[in-house]
Amino acid sequence: MDVQISPETNVAELELDAVIGFNGHVPKGLKCHPDQEHLVYPLGCTVLIQAINTNKQNFLHGHGNNVSCLTISKNGNYIASGQVTFMGFKADIILWDFKKRELIARLSLHKGKIESLAFSPNDLYLVSLGGPDDGSVVVWSVAKREAICGSPAAGLSVGNATNVVFSRCQDEMFVTAGNGTIRVWELDLPNRKIWPTECQTGQMKRIAMSIGMAGDDSFFYLGTTTGDILKMNPRTKLLADTGPMKDKFSLGVTAIRCLKMGGLLVGSGAGVLVFCKSPSYKTINGTSELFATCAKKDIRVWHTMSNRELLRITVPNMTCHGIDFMRDGKSIISAWDDGKIRAFAPETGRLMYTINSAHRIGVTAIATTSDCKRVISGGGEGEVRVWQIGCQTQKLEEALKEHKSSVSCIRVKKNNKECVTASTDGTCIIWDLVRLRRNQMILANTLFQCVCYHPEEFQIITSGTDRKIAYWEVFDGSVIRELEGSLSGSINGMDITQEGVHFVTGGHDHLVKVWDYNEGEVTHVGVGHSGNIMGIRVSPGNQYIISVSADGAILRWKYPFTS
Repeated sequence: MDVQISPETNVAELELDAVIGFNGHVPKGLKCHPDQEHLVYPLGCTVLIQAINTNKQNFLHGHGNNVSCLTISKNGNYIASGQVTFMGFKADIILWDFKKRELIARLSLHKGKIESLAFSPNDLYLVSLGGPDDGSVVVWSVAKREAICGSPAAGLSVGNATNVVFSRCQDEMFVTAGNGTIRVWELDLPNRKIWPTECQTGQMKRIAMSIGMAGDDSFFYLGTTTGDILKMNPRTKLLADTGPMKDKFSLGVTAIRCLKMGGLLVGSGAGVLVFCKSPSYKTINGTSELFATCAKKDIRVWHTMSNRELLRITVPNMTCHGIDFMRDGKSIISAWDDGKIRAFAPETGRLMYTINSAHRIGVTAIATTSDCKRVISGGGEGEVRVWQIGCQTQKLEEALKEHKSSVSCIRVKKNNKECVTASTDGTCIIWDLVRLRRNQMILANTLFQCVCYHPEEFQIITSGTDRKIAYWEVFDGSVIRELEGSLSGSINGMDITQEGVHFVTGGHDHLVKVWDYNEGEVTHVGVGHSGNIMGIRVSPGNQYIISVSADGAILRWKYPFTS
């Protein structure tokens, strides 16, 4: 016999206890609450509030269909979420009270889908953008929970607007962008109107996927489907700059955030998160907050701003000749005079692995590849060795035997397919890291101490005991120009900025010099060291120059140009 379960009227509702999952299908759907203690994100028809430390979850129920966008007010009191619905039907926006975890108001004007939402900086207004079947922009009063005014979001000759961002300073200005449309809107409250001005980008036609507004409203940035970034001026409504010219972000710029410290945090469709700056928009790897030094038996990690020592790693009775951070930040790779390469964890100083007998007469130079899969080492006997670094293994891939004397400096090309080594035998060798053989040799009557690739990577610059700074062609090893680098003594350290506009040098004359790369002239000189400068680096993002000298001094200099 069939059992019929009748729909009981007094059946209790099952209480949801926890949710595991986040599908990531809602653009910019994962939000961090201003209290820095909660994550807010949609999952289906529900909005989840999750405590970061305890993982405690609260659920906001109220949407009749999938949540399509989400935003949090600047003071953290409100959450607004929009949904999709069936064609021709009203799509709701729900205003939630964050502290009480309850619904305050249901705002219904748009049809089909809510595309994007944004609160004004003082939480007076909420602006909403309807989806493709709706195409309108509406400004709501948060206090009165009602619409103030609305307008078509984009002109007739262009595609849909898909993103909205409010001014960071004023409650009466916001920006919308999408397929071929970028508009700056002014709210005219007395007349209950919003007035759009179309931004001009000349011949450039782009589809915007994301918007970020600078903290002072001086500019806003658009991430595009083609993987470049447009910088717009909201006052003039004109394009300020665009980039990157080469190496655009794969699968588009899906998220963009202007940071208080300057620069942009950019997320791409390929799942890559990078830090970059206008106007080059080239990826700045690493952080300027930390740096490491080595001398005699120890490696030290320093906090840049406070000049505080955070960590000291000591190997008794040994001398450390060189260090490099692995690009993922998970290890410090170091070169030692006992012929060993040692890797340490940068937070704890724990020894992660040792490569024994890496070189016969001590390891004198070290470098890592940006994919974290290889370490290149140089030895006192002149060998250059390529090591494959796995999760649990370190394997010698090749020993390159061309230098006749100690390797003093190694630099790896950005694409990891080539590196250059400098030696005190008077040669610099450019190596092919794919075929593991020599590409080019550079000869000079000097003991080479330092070498750098220009960021465009068709030239290298070298220096050493002859005090000359030489520019060389990578392709054929020919010298392009020579500069008088110092009046007395060897140049021991050199580094170049990410843009390649300036480089820095230091040596036996105790002076830090900043050079204009193209002009070949000194722009700034730093006087402060009393010992021979042994190493020098420019921080990622060009905030500082750090120089170290033989007397144990570490000097931090303010980088003299705004980048």
